[in-house]
Order: sequence, then C-alpha cells, then structure tokens
Amino acid sequence: MRIYYHLPGLFEFYELYRIFLKLFREHREYFYDWCDIGSIYGAPDDCLWGGGRVGYGDEKPENVAALMKEYNISARLTFSNSLLREDHLSDKKCNLLCELFENSGETENGVIICSDILMEYIKEKYPELYFVSSTTKVLTDFDEFEKELNREDFRFVVPDFRLNKKYDRLQVLNEIQKHKVEFLCNECCPYGCTERKKCYENVSRKNLGEDCEDHICKSPGAQNGYRFSEAMKNPGFIGVDDIKNIYAPMGFDNFKIEGRSLGSAMVLEFLLYYMTKPEYVLSVREEIYLDSMLDLF
Repeated sequence: MRIYYHLPGLFEFYELYRIFLKLFREHREYFYDWCDIGSIYGAPDDCLWGGGRVGYGDEKPENVAALMKEYNISARLTFSNSLLREDHLSDKKCNLLCELFENSGETENGVIICSDILMEYIKEKYPELYFVSSTTKVLTDFDEFEKELNREDFRFVVPDFRLNKKYDRLQVLNEIQKHKVEFLCNECCPYGCTERKKCYENVSRKNLGEDCEDHICKSPGAQNGYRFSEAMKNPGFIGVDDIKNIYAPMGFDNFKIEGRSLGSAMVLEFLLYYMTKPEYVLSVREEIYLDSMLDLF
C-alpha cells in the first residue's frame, strides 16, 4: 500500500515545511511507512489567478521552488479562480510563477485549476505543467465527476467532499480513474451547504481585486471557525483508518488535506494525525516547536 498526501501551504507555511521535510527524510521511522508526500499546494498573496482561498503566502517563490527541488516534491500552484477573462491571462506575476515552476527541477510541478480559459493558455505557454481539476468546481453529481475523470487534460480530479462516501459508485471506477481521484479528507463545511460555489466565487472576485462584500457563512457553528474536532464529525470526513481499511483496498491512493487559510499550528496537527505514528507524535512536535521554556499562556 502506498498513499500520497497532497498538503496545504506551499507559500503560506514555508517555514513549517522547511523543518518538517527535513524531519520526514531523516527520521522516516517516525512516520507511517505506507504514506508519502505527493505534492504541496498553495499560492502567494496578491495572486490574480488564485482561488479557493485568498492567498497570504509571502515567501519568495525562488525559495519555495528550491525547497521543493531539494526534496523532490511536486509543487502545485493553486490557480483555481473561476471568473477569469482573457484580459487576465497576461498577469505578469502569475506568468512568472508558471515560468519558474515549469523549470525548477526533475519532479513535475502542476496547477490546480478551475477555468478552462486559463488551462488552455497554460497548456500552450507552459506545457511542462500538469493539471489538477479543482474542488472549487463543486462536482456533487457523480456522473459529472466521472466525466471530469475521463478528461485527458487532468492528471488528478478533486471531487466535492460530499462524494467521498459514494462507495457503490467509487468501487466500480476503473483503475485509471481511481488513480486520478484525489479525495478532500478534512473539510469542515456542512454536508448540506448550498452556498459553497458562491463562497468560492466570492474568493475569486477578491483575488481579482473587485470591491465586494465578504461571503458570510450562515452554517451553524461557522462563527467558531475551523475546528479539526468538528471536521472529524463531518459525514464526508476521511480518517486514517478509512484510508487504510476502505479506500486503499478499493484502489485509491491520493488524498488532499485542506488548510492553507489556517495557521501552521493547525496544519501541524494534520501532519501529526495523517502521517505520524502515534508513538512518535510528541517527538515530531518537540522537534518542530516545543521548547521547555515555552509559555503558551
């Protein structure tokens, strides 16, 4: 069994990954031997093509590219803005990012994408980058999701989290389709939410610099923000035991962890839960940030 995690915060959590990746390489015994890192995804701040979340990563792209090259990890640019027009394609910053990551090492880098306009542009101008169909498309109909899987443009497709437990349909996908599915594991959004697409569009407008009001989530508990303990209660949640006992035996091997709009402390909890053997959780936590003189309160 080999499971690949796709981790959040390429630009946002550079300092965390600078420490974690070194630990993952030098102390592989701390971590489950069946898991690996398939990619790290994200976008810098003030990114016109960005979507999903308003990016705030401020690390220099050259440093990020060098770190991913050092550890042979695929970097994914989160360019999932759904409202792009032809005149947005000339954005200098985003084009420079594509140019940098297209030629930054032996490991192929990719783009998480929602807009077909942008995809066709990148295919022509930066042909070495691969594509991931973004969950911001909110593919909740399984037939539509399967059509997306069959598109040759995409190496991976991230379905809406509400398809995670459609076992009857998932298990009859063919082998090629199964290896293209990338499940979103730890979504906290309510299962019955009807405004998910509007929320993503609001983020797209903000990344385009439009003057628009914030999308206010009306879901119960939204005022508390993201809580991993609540996400674990979500009907679409995929935990470690689910991966080992349900999804891997069915032939699925790619799992996405969300969290680039959260803090590094929360992302560390995801790394501890999904990748770290229980007996080494404290060791990893100590290596990364615990100090005997640290006062939390």
